[in-house]
Amino acid sequence: MVTDKRIRFEELCEERDFKMSINMNIELLLKQKSRIVDLYIEKYVPREFKEDSLVFRINPPSGSIDLKAINEAIAKPFWDFMDRGGKRWRPTLFILVCEALGGDSEKFLDFAAIPEIIHNGTLIADDVEDSSKLRRGKPCTYQIFGVDVAINLSNIMYFIPMLALTENSRNLNSEQANRIYEIYVQEMVNISFGQAIDIAWHKGLSSINEISEAQYLQMCSYKTGTLSRMAAKMASVLVNANEDVIAKIAKFAESIGVAFQIQDDILDLVGEEFAKGKGGAGMDITEGKITLIVIHALQKATTEEKKELIKILRQHTTDETLRKKVIQIFKKYGSIEYAKKQAISLVRESWNEVEKILAPTSAKDTLKALVDYLINRNI
Repeated sequence: MVTDKRIRFEELCEERDFKMSINMNIELLLKQKSRIVDLYIEKYVPREFKEDSLVFRINPPSGSIDLKAINEAIAKPFWDFMDRGGKRWRPTLFILVCEALGGDSEKFLDFAAIPEIIHNGTLIADDVEDSSKLRRGKPCTYQIFGVDVAINLSNIMYFIPMLALTENSRNLNSEQANRIYEIYVQEMVNISFGQAIDIAWHKGLSSINEISEAQYLQMCSYKTGTLSRMAAKMASVLVNANEDVIAKIAKFAESIGVAFQIQDDILDLVGEEFAKGKGGAGMDITEGKITLIVIHALQKATTEEKKELIKILRQHTTDETLRKKVIQIFKKYGSIEYAKKQAISLVRESWNEVEKILAPTSAKDTLKALVDYLINRNI
C-alpha cells in the first residue's frame, strides 16, 4: 500500500512537472509570437506617425496634417496600452491554424495583427463603458488620456487593421479578399451584439432570473468568441481551406474564446494575481456582471440567497465584505467548479471535431497545448 501510494505520488509529480514544462513552452511561444506580431501591428499603428507612414501612403491626406496631434491622441495612448502586455494569443491562434492546415503563416502575418488590434480596442471601450479603474495593473486609458481620446482611439482600432487587406491585395485572389471582408463585417457586428447584451445585463435591463445558460453562452460567443473565430476563419480562408473545414475550425476557435471568458470569470473571483491587475477579487461583482457562475448559483441557491445575490449585484458595491459574501454563495453550490467543467467540455467537444481534419503535425500539437494552457491558466 505504501509502495502504491509512493508510485502514485511520483506519477503526480511527473504529471505536474510535465504540465509546468508545457506551460513554460507555451508562455515562451506566446512571447516569441508577441514580438513578431507587434512588429506587424507597428506597420499600421506606428509608435510615431510620420508623413510616410503606411496609413498615409494607402490613404493620402488631401492637405497638411498635424502629426503631433495624431501622435498625442492615437500613437501615444495606443502604445501605452499595448506595452502593458497581453498574451497575444489570438494572433498566435491565427498562425497555428495556418500552419496546422498546411499553410505558410509568414505570408499572412499582417492579417494576424487584425484581431489583436481590435481586441485591445474593445478593452479600451469596455473600460469606459464599465467605469473601470485598472487594466493590466495600470489606470485605464480613459483615466490617463481622457474619455474623448479613449473612445476615438477604440474606434480607429476597429478599422485601421483592415488596411491589411488593401496592403496585401496583390497576394489574394478576389474570392479570398471578399471572404476576409465578409468575415470582418460579420464578426464586428457580432462583437457589438455581445457587448450590448453584456451591458444590458449588468445595467439591470433584463431580469437576472430569466437569463439562461444558453443565453450566456451565446453572449460569450458574440463577445469573446468573435475575435478568436475571426482569427481562425481568416487563417483558414487564406490557406484555401474548404467551407466544411472553415466551419469546424471556426466553431473550435469560438469555443476557445468562450472558455477563455469563463476562465476570466473564475480568475476574477479566485485568481489572486489576476484580480490584482483589475483592482481586487470580485470586480465583476462590483460591475454587476452576469456570468455562468452567477447563473448556476441562482439555479441552486435558496430563495433568500437568490435575493441577497441579486441585491448585491445590483448595488455595484465596492464593499469587500459583500463581495466575499457572494463568493461564498458561489463556493457553497460549486458554481465555480461547474463553470470550469463547462469550459473544458466546450473545448473538448469542438477539438474532437477538429482533430479529425488536421494532419498530425507539430503545429497541431502546439495548437492543442495552447488551448490547454488558455483554459487552465492562473493569470
